[in-house]
Amino acid sequence: MAIGVISDTHGLLRAEAVEALSGSELILHAGDLGSAEVLRALERIAPVVAVRGNVDLDEWAKRLQPVEVAECAEKSFYILHRLADLDLKPKAAEIAAVIYGHSHQPLIEWRDGVLFFNPGSAGPRRFSLPVTVGRIEIVDGELRPEIIHLL
Repeated sequence: MAIGVISDTHGLLRAEAVEALSGSELILHAGDLGSAEVLRALERIAPVVAVRGNVDLDEWAKRLQPVEVAECAEKSFYILHRLADLDLKPKAAEIAAVIYGHSHQPLIEWRDGVLFFNPGSAGPRRFSLPVTVGRIEIVDGELRPEIIHLL
């Protein structure tokens, strides 16, 4: 099972991001999509679970929730934009991974057996931060996360 993870596109879905996400069976977008077209383009690759970020203010974004839970291969993924808004204890809630964005800084971190995963920003480059997406492979019930550098 391959899950594509993307965040902070800010209205820009690069061809490199589309290529990196190709083959995903599910795509998780951790907010700041920036346009409905980004969502439509991702949906052409695979089913998408997306949350609303702080720049997603237009009418199309009102259908997005600030938090979502996606189930995949018997694992629960808690998706939100800002990690500071985390409102539960992931391990107690039996969450396998917390997926978030906002900082534009990619990060893979394990806390108390729970994956905290920020794919970084796939949109316009910000300062000297990298342009990245993520992928999580589920192999024999184990999460195997990676950051994919686009530029």
